[in-house]
Parts: sequence; C-alpha cells; structure tokens
Amino acid sequence: MMVMGVMGVLLSDRREQAPRVQDVLTEYGDLILCRSGVHDPAKARGLITLMVEAPEKDIDALAVELEDISGVEVSIAFF
Repeated sequence: MMVMGVMGVLLSDRREQAPRVQDVLTEYGDLILCRSGVHDPAKARGLITLMVEAPEKDIDALAVELEDISGVEVSIAFF
C-alpha cells in the first residue's frame, strides 16, 4: 500500500555529506515528489525536506541508507 510522508534530512556537515546524500536521493528518485533544501552559509549544517510517496518499506529503506551516512539524521512523518 502506498503512503505519503514528509522526510527531514539533517546534514551536520553538508559540504562533506552532500555528494553521498545526492547519490542516495538519485537512487530513490522515483519516491520523491518534492524536494527543498536550506542551509546557513555561516554554518556547516543543512536541512533537506522531502515529500515522498511509496510503500512504507521503500521509504524506510531510503531513510536507512541516508542514516548510514555518518552525521546524517532522518525524521519521517507518515500520513
């Protein structure tokens, strides 16, 4: 069954983590309906928000792959 969710992806060091995060997001691109990102140039961290729609197990798999990247945190709200 398809579910919708909002995923927040917090990067503690976006310059270091962004290439690997982008690879994972590209791999799961079919799940992502909308993506936005914000960062503070004075700080190393960044936040990406994703609106996703897929079977819950696929969304969870995306979250696990992102969290496997050192310093990346993920939070999900399902609807």
